[in-house]
Amino acid sequence: MQEPVDSLKELMTLDELCKRVGMSVRNVRFYTTRGLVPSPIRRGRSGYYTAEHVARLELVAELQAHGFTLAAIEKYVARIPGDAPPSAVSLHRALLAPWMAEHPETLTLAELHERAGRELSAAEIETLEALGILTATGKGRYDVTLAHLDAGVRLIGFGYPLESAEATRGIYDRHAAGLAADMLDIFRKKVWPAYRDSGASDEDLTEAVELLKPLSIAALVSAYERAVNEQMREEIVRRTE
Repeated sequence: MQEPVDSLKELMTLDELCKRVGMSVRNVRFYTTRGLVPSPIRRGRSGYYTAEHVARLELVAELQAHGFTLAAIEKYVARIPGDAPPSAVSLHRALLAPWMAEHPETLTLAELHERAGRELSAAEIETLEALGILTATGKGRYDVTLAHLDAGVRLIGFGYPLESAEATRGIYDRHAAGLAADMLDIFRKKVWPAYRDSGASDEDLTEAVELLKPLSIAALVSAYERAVNEQMREEIVRRTE
């Protein structure tokens, strides 16, 4: 997309863009040829990039992190108007971004053993994966939530069974899918229209999404704690009777 730019200070070279978004020159050019990002702005024989290119490339990277295929990414991006400002594109990315502040760290098997404080067996690694603490990414590497690794290693050290971890994860996944669908329905039908009617900008909506994430997680944890406590009280009463 060609659009007027007030000064060259607002423009980036291809190398600057690649450094900004953490992509290779080859990938940026590939995404450009596929129409996922606009062509560079021409100034003489040189091509320059703007915040719009940054926003769209960051969105593509976020979609890839969620496991979208190239074809799925193309369909998703095609639904965003070509003249959408960077703030609107960033809003899409904010909705996709992880809800927890901590991002997993990628470790080799040797690094995983080192962080765990001992060598882990294949069965123990499988249990940690069922607990949601790590995910095998192939080629002997794992995405690991380090904040929970110590607790997970200590738990399996007590003999926590893999079957329990798998059953628990199945329960979480099953109920989380319904909960996420209900929450998304509320956001789409009530929250989003209310913000739009109030005249909120895309930047305001993006900030609102980021603020809602930790509050939603905290409310979910509190509700779960209350439910577990109530179940425990009922169990104690049942046993004493």
